[in-house]
Amino acid sequence: MISVPEVAFIGTGGTIASIGKDAFDILDYGNNDHRLHADDIIAALPPLGGLARVTPVRFKTVESTAVTADDWRDLATLCTKLAEDNPELAGIVIGHGTATLEETAYCLSLTLKLKIPLVVVGSQRPLNGISSDAQANLVSAIRVAVSPNSIGRGVLVVLNDEIHAARDVSKRSTFRLHAFQSPDFGMLGQADGEMVCYYRRTERLHTLDSEFSVADIAAMPRVDVAYSYAGSDGTAIRAFAAAGARGIVLAGFAPGMGTPAEVAALEEVISKGVVALQSSRVGSGCALDSTRHRSIGIFAADNLTPQKARILLGLGLARTHDHRELKRIFATY
Repeated sequence: MISVPEVAFIGTGGTIASIGKDAFDILDYGNNDHRLHADDIIAALPPLGGLARVTPVRFKTVESTAVTADDWRDLATLCTKLAEDNPELAGIVIGHGTATLEETAYCLSLTLKLKIPLVVVGSQRPLNGISSDAQANLVSAIRVAVSPNSIGRGVLVVLNDEIHAARDVSKRSTFRLHAFQSPDFGMLGQADGEMVCYYRRTERLHTLDSEFSVADIAAMPRVDVAYSYAGSDGTAIRAFAAAGARGIVLAGFAPGMGTPAEVAALEEVISKGVVALQSSRVGSGCALDSTRHRSIGIFAADNLTPQKARILLGLGLARTHDHRELKRIFATY
């Protein structure tokens, strides 16, 4: 008898769990405030047959705009417990809203010590919307989670039949079904029907090879993101520091710079012990590690988006304030 692999599905809410007021309610469906728990979402799927036995796990049902670091800690703890309690578990799938999906996936990829695949999935249209991608994305995510080829690849993100690395992927469109892309290096692979095919691996450390843990999430200090624009006078940077930020990420102009006033503000807060990180607001390419920045104490975020650089800086600051160590971390993850 052929055994059917078991997958745990954790529901956190978001579009993939949402029900609009009718099939044409595909934009403002959040106003309907109707979200399904994990077991209801799985019940709405067609029979999966020999693909997998899916065990739904209730977590919470919220818009992903409400997700916080506390949720990341709780999710990581839950995933660890599920894997420990069931040695036969083939993989874990997390249903998540797309607004912060990439941030949750990246934080989990840095802190979870899982051998089995973990796949984060969402949708661009609600479960009952016309031409909804919710069911197709979820089935693809389950296929990826049970594939032996997914083992050891870290936390994966699956939408639109594409498999992405948590570190590289970002949401690049508000409404299009192909919103999630990895702009610098492309997807890891594809999930086309029964075929789960990979074409590359990520080189940066993750999961079992990561030095971070769930405990570091709870210890993350406040880190904020300041956004550069023409004429910015650095007020946001000073306000973040005054509010208690221990780190500030500047989402600067490409290739990685702020206005003169922003740089002056960063120099000011660095003198007070705040760690400053330069990233780029364009979402692709490495931030410039300039001589001027190095002389002030600003270091570069590599090619991480500002929102992901914020997570890595927070986890780094939970362990060290040494600039050499923080630079090593950004060259490693």
